[in-house]
Amino acid sequence: MKNILTHPGYFSPIVQYAAIVQAQKYTFEIQDHFQKQTYRSRCYIYSPNGKQLLTVPIQHAKTGLKTMAKEVKIDYATAAWQKIHLKSFEASYRSSPFFEFYEDELKNVLSKKQTFLLDLQLEAHAFVMEALELNPDDYAKTQNFEKEILAMEDLRNLVNAKATIGVDFPSYVQVFDEKFGFLKNLSILDLLFMKGPSSVEYLQKIAFHKPLFETDKFTKIS
Repeated sequence: MKNILTHPGYFSPIVQYAAIVQAQKYTFEIQDHFQKQTYRSRCYIYSPNGKQLLTVPIQHAKTGLKTMAKEVKIDYATAAWQKIHLKSFEASYRSSPFFEFYEDELKNVLSKKQTFLLDLQLEAHAFVMEALELNPDDYAKTQNFEKEILAMEDLRNLVNAKATIGVDFPSYVQVFDEKFGFLKNLSILDLLFMKGPSSVEYLQKIAFHKPLFETDKFTKIS
Protein backbone atom coordinates (compact mmCIF):
# COMPACT_ATOMS: atom_id res chain seq x y z
CA MET A 1 0.00 0.00 0.00
CA LYS A 2 1.17 3.54 -0.71
CA ASN A 3 -0.99 6.31 0.73
CA ILE A 4 -4.10 5.37 2.70
CA LEU A 5 -7.00 7.26 4.26
CA THR A 6 -8.46 5.75 7.41
CA HIS A 7 -10.04 6.73 10.73
CA PRO A 8 -8.54 7.06 14.17
CA GLY A 9 -10.19 4.69 16.63
CA TYR A 10 -10.19 3.58 20.24
CA PHE A 11 -7.39 0.99 20.36
CA SER A 12 -8.38 0.08 16.83
CA PRO A 13 -8.58 -3.50 15.52
CA ILE A 14 -5.55 -5.31 14.20
CA VAL A 15 -6.52 -4.82 10.55
CA GLN A 16 -6.27 -1.04 11.00
CA TYR A 17 -2.67 -1.25 12.14
CA ALA A 18 -1.79 -3.80 9.49
CA ALA A 19 -2.88 -1.22 6.91
CA ILE A 20 -0.94 1.55 8.65
CA VAL A 21 2.25 -0.51 9.01
CA GLN A 22 2.11 -1.60 5.37
CA ALA A 23 1.40 1.89 4.04
CA GLN A 24 4.04 4.39 3.01
CA LYS A 25 1.90 7.25 4.32
CA TYR A 26 -1.43 7.44 6.13
CA THR A 27 -3.98 10.16 6.78
CA PHE A 28 -6.71 10.22 9.41
CA GLU A 29 -10.21 11.29 8.40
CA ILE A 30 -11.49 13.79 10.99
CA GLN A 31 -13.86 15.89 8.88
CA ASP A 32 -16.79 13.49 8.54
CA HIS A 33 -19.85 12.93 10.71
CA PHE A 34 -19.67 10.64 13.71
CA GLN A 35 -21.43 7.28 13.41
CA LYS A 36 -22.30 4.90 16.21
CA GLN A 37 -21.34 1.23 16.42
CA THR A 38 -17.91 1.75 14.90
CA TYR A 39 -14.39 1.32 16.20
CA ARG A 40 -14.20 5.07 16.77
CA SER A 41 -15.47 4.56 20.31
CA ARG A 42 -15.29 0.80 20.90
CA CYS A 43 -12.89 -2.10 20.88
CA TYR A 44 -13.06 -5.86 21.35
CA ILE A 45 -10.72 -7.78 23.64
CA TYR A 46 -10.27 -11.44 24.61
CA SER A 47 -11.73 -11.77 28.11
CA PRO A 48 -11.93 -14.86 30.35
CA ASN A 49 -15.48 -15.26 29.01
CA GLY A 50 -14.62 -14.82 25.35
CA LYS A 51 -14.95 -11.80 23.09
CA GLN A 52 -15.77 -8.66 25.10
CA LEU A 53 -16.90 -5.25 23.90
CA LEU A 54 -15.61 -2.10 25.59
CA THR A 55 -17.27 1.21 24.69
CA VAL A 56 -16.36 4.81 25.40
CA PRO A 57 -19.58 6.68 26.31
CA ILE A 58 -20.16 9.88 24.37
CA GLN A 59 -22.38 12.91 24.82
CA HIS A 60 -25.23 12.83 22.33
CA ALA A 61 -26.34 15.95 20.51
CA LYS A 62 -29.71 17.22 21.75
CA THR A 63 -30.55 18.88 18.46
CA GLY A 64 -30.90 15.62 16.54
CA LEU A 65 -28.39 16.88 14.00
CA LYS A 66 -25.32 14.92 12.99
CA THR A 67 -22.17 15.75 14.91
CA MET A 68 -18.77 16.20 13.33
CA ALA A 69 -16.45 13.41 14.43
CA LYS A 70 -13.85 15.88 15.71
CA GLU A 71 -16.49 17.60 17.88
CA VAL A 72 -17.80 14.51 19.72
CA LYS A 73 -17.33 14.81 23.48
CA ILE A 74 -16.75 11.98 25.93
CA ASP A 75 -19.39 11.40 28.63
CA TYR A 76 -17.89 11.02 32.10
CA ALA A 77 -21.17 11.42 33.98
CA THR A 78 -22.91 8.11 33.23
CA ALA A 79 -20.24 5.59 34.28
CA ALA A 80 -16.68 5.25 35.51
CA TRP A 81 -15.79 3.76 32.14
CA GLN A 82 -12.04 4.34 32.46
CA LYS A 83 -11.82 2.21 35.60
CA ILE A 84 -14.05 -0.42 34.01
CA HIS A 85 -11.84 -0.61 30.94
CA LEU A 86 -8.64 -0.83 32.97
CA LYS A 87 -10.07 -3.62 35.12
CA SER A 88 -11.16 -5.44 31.97
CA PHE A 89 -7.70 -5.16 30.45
CA GLU A 90 -6.14 -6.45 33.65
CA ALA A 91 -8.56 -9.37 33.99
CA SER A 92 -7.99 -10.34 30.37
CA TYR A 93 -4.27 -9.83 29.95
CA ARG A 94 -2.55 -9.89 33.33
CA SER A 95 -1.03 -13.27 32.49
CA SER A 96 0.04 -12.28 28.96
CA PRO A 97 3.77 -11.94 28.21
CA PHE A 98 3.84 -8.17 27.67
CA PHE A 99 0.99 -6.69 29.74
CA GLU A 100 3.24 -5.50 32.55
CA PHE A 101 5.63 -4.02 30.02
CA TYR A 102 2.92 -1.65 28.73
CA GLU A 103 0.76 -1.35 31.84
CA ASP A 104 1.99 2.03 33.08
CA GLU A 105 1.64 3.68 29.68
CA LEU A 106 -1.84 2.21 29.25
CA LYS A 107 -2.91 3.56 32.64
CA ASN A 108 -1.53 6.95 31.65
CA VAL A 109 -3.73 7.02 28.53
CA LEU A 110 -6.83 6.12 30.54
CA SER A 111 -6.09 8.44 33.45
CA LYS A 112 -6.51 11.57 31.35
CA LYS A 113 -9.98 13.05 31.08
CA GLN A 114 -9.90 14.12 27.47
CA THR A 115 -12.81 16.34 26.48
CA PHE A 116 -13.04 15.18 22.90
CA LEU A 117 -13.13 11.61 21.64
CA LEU A 118 -10.65 12.52 18.91
CA ASP A 119 -8.02 13.45 21.50
CA LEU A 120 -8.48 10.08 23.21
CA GLN A 121 -8.19 8.31 19.85
CA LEU A 122 -4.94 10.10 19.00
CA GLU A 123 -3.57 9.45 22.50
CA ALA A 124 -4.37 5.75 22.13
CA HIS A 125 -2.80 5.74 18.67
CA ALA A 126 0.40 7.33 19.99
CA PHE A 127 0.58 4.64 22.69
CA VAL A 128 0.21 1.88 20.11
CA MET A 129 2.77 3.30 17.70
CA GLU A 130 5.32 3.77 20.45
CA ALA A 131 4.70 0.18 21.58
CA LEU A 132 5.34 -0.92 18.00
CA GLU A 133 8.52 1.20 18.08
CA LEU A 134 7.23 3.35 15.21
CA ASN A 135 6.92 7.12 14.85
CA PRO A 136 3.65 8.13 16.63
CA ASP A 137 3.44 11.50 14.84
CA ASP A 138 4.00 10.41 11.25
CA TYR A 139 0.47 10.99 9.97
CA ALA A 140 -1.65 13.72 8.40
CA LYS A 141 -5.23 14.80 9.14
CA THR A 142 -7.84 15.71 6.57
CA GLN A 143 -8.64 19.40 6.14
CA ASN A 144 -12.05 18.83 4.51
CA PHE A 145 -14.37 15.94 3.73
CA GLU A 146 -14.29 14.28 0.32
CA LYS A 147 -16.71 11.48 -0.48
CA GLU A 148 -14.62 10.13 -3.35
CA ILE A 149 -10.87 9.83 -2.87
CA LEU A 150 -8.45 9.62 -5.78
CA ALA A 151 -5.09 10.55 -4.27
CA MET A 152 -5.17 7.83 -1.60
CA GLU A 153 -6.53 4.34 -1.06
CA ASP A 154 -9.82 4.80 0.76
CA LEU A 155 -9.80 2.55 3.84
CA ARG A 156 -12.25 4.56 5.89
CA ASN A 157 -14.59 1.59 6.16
CA LEU A 158 -12.07 -0.27 8.30
CA VAL A 159 -13.68 1.66 11.15
CA ASN A 160 -17.03 0.01 10.44
CA ALA A 161 -17.51 -2.83 12.94
CA LYS A 162 -20.04 -4.49 10.61
CA ALA A 163 -17.94 -4.40 7.44
CA THR A 164 -16.98 -7.65 5.76
CA ILE A 165 -13.27 -7.33 5.03
CA GLY A 166 -11.19 -9.51 2.73
CA VAL A 167 -8.17 -10.14 4.96
CA ASP A 168 -6.23 -13.23 6.06
CA PHE A 169 -5.36 -13.21 9.78
CA PRO A 170 -2.64 -15.72 10.73
CA SER A 171 -3.27 -17.22 14.15
CA TYR A 172 -1.08 -16.41 17.13
CA VAL A 173 -1.15 -17.59 20.75
CA GLN A 174 -3.87 -15.86 22.81
CA VAL A 175 -4.45 -16.01 26.55
CA PHE A 176 -7.68 -18.01 26.41
CA ASP A 177 -7.35 -19.73 23.04
CA GLU A 178 -7.41 -23.21 24.62
CA LYS A 179 -10.90 -22.38 25.90
CA PHE A 180 -12.45 -20.44 23.02
CA GLY A 181 -10.05 -20.87 20.10
CA PHE A 182 -8.41 -18.15 18.03
CA LEU A 183 -10.34 -14.86 17.82
CA LYS A 184 -9.27 -12.76 14.86
CA ASN A 185 -9.03 -9.00 14.43
CA LEU A 186 -9.45 -8.00 18.06
CA SER A 187 -8.10 -4.72 19.40
CA ILE A 188 -4.44 -4.12 18.62
CA LEU A 189 -3.92 -4.44 22.39
CA ASP A 190 -4.55 -8.18 22.18
CA LEU A 191 -1.66 -8.55 19.75
CA LEU A 192 0.62 -6.18 21.66
CA PHE A 193 0.12 -7.92 24.99
CA MET A 194 0.89 -11.28 23.41
CA LYS A 195 3.73 -10.43 21.01
CA GLY A 196 5.15 -7.08 22.14
CA PRO A 197 7.39 -5.22 19.66
CA SER A 198 7.43 -8.24 17.33
CA SER A 199 3.77 -7.42 16.60
CA VAL A 200 5.07 -5.39 13.64
CA GLU A 201 6.25 -8.57 11.93
CA TYR A 202 2.78 -10.09 12.32
CA LEU A 203 1.12 -6.95 10.94
CA GLN A 204 3.39 -6.98 7.91
CA LYS A 205 2.35 -10.56 7.08
CA ILE A 206 -1.39 -9.85 6.97
CA ALA A 207 -2.64 -10.23 3.39
CA PHE A 208 -5.26 -7.85 1.98
CA HIS A 209 -7.43 -9.13 -0.86
CA LYS A 210 -9.04 -7.25 -3.74
CA PRO A 211 -11.71 -6.09 -3.47
CA LEU A 212 -11.06 -5.42 0.18
CA PHE A 213 -14.68 -4.69 1.11
CA GLU A 214 -17.88 -6.53 0.24
CA THR A 215 -19.88 -3.37 -0.40
CA ASP A 216 -23.28 -5.05 -0.36
CA LYS A 217 -22.96 -5.91 3.34
CA PHE A 218 -22.28 -2.56 4.98
CA THR A 219 -22.98 1.12 4.76
CA LYS A 220 -20.38 3.57 3.53
CA ILE A 221 -19.00 5.83 6.28
CA SER A 222 -19.69 9.48 5.49
